[in-house]
Amino acid sequence: MTKAIRLPDCAQQSLLDQVHLALALPQETERIQALLQQHHYLGGIHPVGERLYYIARDSSGQWLAVLLFSAAAKHLKDRDQWIGWTEEQRRRRLSLVTNNSRFLLLPERTVPNLGSRVLALTLDRLAQDWRDHYGHPVEVVETFVDPEQFCGTVYTASGWTELGQTDGWGRSRRDYYVKHDKPKRLFVRELRPQSCRALQAEHLKPGLAVVEAAAPPRCTLRAKEIGSIVEHFKKLPEYRKRVESYPLYSLASLMLLAMLCEAPRGQTDLAKFAGALNQGQRRALGVRRNPKGKYPAPSQSTFSRFLAGVDAAKLQQTLLAIQQLVRGPAPKNELVVMDGKEPRHGSGASVLSAVTVPSQHFLGSAMVDQKTNEIPVAQNQLIPSLDLAGRLVSLDALHTQDETARAVVLEGGADFLLTVKNNQPTLRANIEKKVAAPAAHFPPGEARRDAGAHL
Repeated sequence: MTKAIRLPDCAQQSLLDQVHLALALPQETERIQALLQQHHYLGGIHPVGERLYYIARDSSGQWLAVLLFSAAAKHLKDRDQWIGWTEEQRRRRLSLVTNNSRFLLLPERTVPNLGSRVLALTLDRLAQDWRDHYGHPVEVVETFVDPEQFCGTVYTASGWTELGQTDGWGRSRRDYYVKHDKPKRLFVRELRPQSCRALQAEHLKPGLAVVEAAAPPRCTLRAKEIGSIVEHFKKLPEYRKRVESYPLYSLASLMLLAMLCEAPRGQTDLAKFAGALNQGQRRALGVRRNPKGKYPAPSQSTFSRFLAGVDAAKLQQTLLAIQQLVRGPAPKNELVVMDGKEPRHGSGASVLSAVTVPSQHFLGSAMVDQKTNEIPVAQNQLIPSLDLAGRLVSLDALHTQDETARAVVLEGGADFLLTVKNNQPTLRANIEKKVAAPAAHFPPGEARRDAGAHL
């Protein structure tokens, strides 16, 4: 027998037509939680991470329904297969998925089709509301339905896809799940066409990439791979009389891991990166156990002391040896570029480094403290320390000095390519007299006209 369909009468249809949706104000969340506690079969909730509350009202402002969207489940095999992303993509892009963790139609105001109407209004604006609040949209929404309580009809009618049942685990705290042996039906929905394709792409679109950039880096190397890195640093001379939890080679290896994982390398960032490593990774680094039998993570101050005390020359030799082993020798025919950079999290001193272009082989570096500038450091420290014979060396306009050019040729046995700007007007005028400007294919004016003709 076919079940009869309840159709709304004229008054009910009028109510559906007048439903309007709004984000809840901060002072309204307490009432929402009270209503959930009173009427929802799961009760109230303490959402984690990013979240949005919605309230559906009638034309007179009376509440009809409340909804809450919060952090997505970390691991859902069926959802992840449906999206088609990798484990690492899921870790870095999960903020682009949200969970409809609560949906309550107030019992005294419910009419047929109200749930579908409210849900449709919500999904129409959810992505933009999320962008307005958190600087990025959401692409996919998920929810769980208890099969003992509901059939999920409102989600099916709104175009959601059922993927199957969960394994019966639920979030108890931010990163803690407990088994409740009550599997839920899992429903998902793309918020725009091709959302899943966007999430599984090798590179996110600019509007979504902010999420990936904010995700903390993670080391995926296994213990054996980490151990091979540690061996290279074991020859570093120890400057401390007493070593407790962190041998020198452990800290140096950890910093190289951070670089390989493209993690920020300020001292605070290094401490966070170390704290994210698991016990097996810390053991492989050579970290020693504490009295509780755990392998601790070094603090910011530990990295500060390491950077102040380590033999910089020996550390650079080790890094160069690792590069030689992994990448082979730097190509002899490539341009050597010397440039100074101030670390983002440094004390004010900058580093003058030499790299090859385009392969980006590191050749060496020298510190430039606040009492001097790059010019004497390049002339007296970096250039003499490098094997530059037969190479072409480029420096910016700051280094366009007689002594720098002499050091490149006489000390390094190389040729120089120096930049001349308006800060040396006499030299620039002489160059323009002695060296003819290269011929252009067309005058700049013609280039602009030609470009405009093709717009």
